[in-house]
Amino acid sequence: MINADQPCDPARTSGKAVMNKIVALALLVGGVVLVIFGFQATNSFSSDVSRFFTGSPTDKAVWMLIGGLVATVVGLVWTLRHWKRA
Repeated sequence: MINADQPCDPARTSGKAVMNKIVALALLVGGVVLVIFGFQATNSFSSDVSRFFTGSPTDKAVWMLIGGLVATVVGLVWTLRHWKRA
């Protein structure tokens, strides 16, 4: 149980901060990689065929782009937020 009267353990706090930075950077890098793969998938043969018949690239390419953009934005915001605190 946590006692509010006791000071916070700096070793636990700094370890948590380091882990948050690692997760934030992993989200940022993973998001950038997904965006790159999404752009490559939009230029693939299957996306060209899908674009010919439906007017849009494959669902996989679109979801990779959307997921990559979301992960990149979350990772960037989380990274900048935790770097300010350090």
